[in-house]
Amino acid sequence: MPSIKIGDYLIKRLKEINIETIFGVPGDYNMPFLDLIEDDKDLVWGNNANELNAAYAADGYARIRGAGAVVTTFGVGELSAINGIAGSYSEMLPVIHIVGTPVTSSQNSHALLHHSLGNGDFQVFTKMSSMVTVAAVHLSRERALEEIDHVISTAYMRKRPGYIGLPLDFMLKEVQVSELQLKPLVLHNKPNPNEVQEIALQKILEEISEAKKPAIIVDGCVLRQNLSHEANAFVRRSGFPTFSAPMGKGAIDESLPNFRGCYSGNVTLEGISKEIAEADLLIELGSIKSDFNTGNFSYGLEKKKTISLHSFGTTIYHADYNHVCMSELLPLLTEKLPEKAAPFDFGPRVRPEPIDDSTQEITHNYLWNKVPSYIAPNSIVVAETGTAEFGVFNMDSPKGATFISQILWGSIGYTVGAALGAGMADRQRIVYLFVGDGSFQLTAQEVSVYIRQGLTPVIFLLNNDGYLIEKLIHGPQRSYNNYQMWEYSKTLEFFGGHLEQNRANGKQPSQIGFEGKVKTRTEFENAMKQVTEEPNKIHFLEVMMPRFDAPRELKLLVATSENR
Repeated sequence: MPSIKIGDYLIKRLKEINIETIFGVPGDYNMPFLDLIEDDKDLVWGNNANELNAAYAADGYARIRGAGAVVTTFGVGELSAINGIAGSYSEMLPVIHIVGTPVTSSQNSHALLHHSLGNGDFQVFTKMSSMVTVAAVHLSRERALEEIDHVISTAYMRKRPGYIGLPLDFMLKEVQVSELQLKPLVLHNKPNPNEVQEIALQKILEEISEAKKPAIIVDGCVLRQNLSHEANAFVRRSGFPTFSAPMGKGAIDESLPNFRGCYSGNVTLEGISKEIAEADLLIELGSIKSDFNTGNFSYGLEKKKTISLHSFGTTIYHADYNHVCMSELLPLLTEKLPEKAAPFDFGPRVRPEPIDDSTQEITHNYLWNKVPSYIAPNSIVVAETGTAEFGVFNMDSPKGATFISQILWGSIGYTVGAALGAGMADRQRIVYLFVGDGSFQLTAQEVSVYIRQGLTPVIFLLNNDGYLIEKLIHGPQRSYNNYQMWEYSKTLEFFGGHLEQNRANGKQPSQIGFEGKVKTRTEFENAMKQVTEEPNKIHFLEVMMPRFDAPRELKLLVATSENR
């Protein structure tokens, strides 16, 4: 029977779920495992500035490649990462958190070791992590490989994080591999129950045939289940008016003639709300009914006939069809539709207010109308919690663009790490990061890692001098909503983008493009001309914006937030 090091086996399984970059921070309890990562020719070590940023990066990576991984050390490291892991749980991303722990002899003797709570309990952090993962294990000597398989396959199939505590003395330990463990992991769920699925399918087709004004709303779980292709096929063949929820932004090709815009309850553009109100049947694909995704629960769809296809079941009005998952049902439904799309008399698509030309200020009205013309097709747009997140709701989506934001968990600073992960996940795509000045101050260190890894994102630092979203919610003049002003435009310089010693360390750090402050629309457009001409360089634009200007969608949401 063949044998393998436990650490190598874990790496083998991570590769099976499409992981090539592993993020994290070195610690004395994980470094032998890092040796294995660094010596593996197929892997890249993320080399993050801190564990929280590393968890954010693994989350962003998972949104592009389907799964992510982060390595931390026991206690201090893993607790620094747990906020990011909780975000991945909330937003349904399979991130594998690997924690190097003390040798088993010290654990068994309840030794008083550094990074512990000093009470001899070496399981306490595993227990904490079990609350924000779908599978958590501190590896045992007898069942280590089996436990690794369980965590990774469960996390991958259920689209939630997994936790693996890896003792220091297990990392290089050779163990025997069974015939089953030599085979690839089973990474697909059981087929839908045929009889129940057929009943659901026929019922949906009946309702569609009777509907006069059906409509489709595409949401975030379509992205989580990697069903954009299937959803677009359904939208094309049906011809039904189609809307995306904020968390579903990017799932549907917005150039399709029947795509009608973004729907988010009371935050929706008025004409779009009217179209939704006229529908007599709503077909939801992967809905996520969170507050920011629904305009503070103002969808109002409960009054309509609603069919909801979801990750792990289907609901037709008030009837649940358990285990009839949309990954299998949606293609069958598309196949059963008439070959010719239903005819609808679409008027002009409702769009945001056009640019107000009465000022040279860079307002949100100007920015979100103007910036799509500079964003390359097939790019990745990362929008921070706050003004940027709401600005992209109704922004025109470039062809093939992927949108990343954290609408449900909403941890400020998330996007700086997530953009790193997204960039490492696919180096062929340009990453555009929109981050507010307040959020940037939490996680700015990761810009150093962009440069080290040779990434070339376009970074828009939206400077409105304070936590604007918080000011709009409460305390517009309160000092706690302000902070020390930084010279943001010098960020790339501060993080060593121009240091020769960084160019002599064997790596190829990012080439520097535009780095500066833009105060007017003319300055912005001149800067973007350079950005588009230099796609292989990292760019940093400090965009000066009015202090209390915000996207229309954010203002409306805040107005309805008093009773949350």
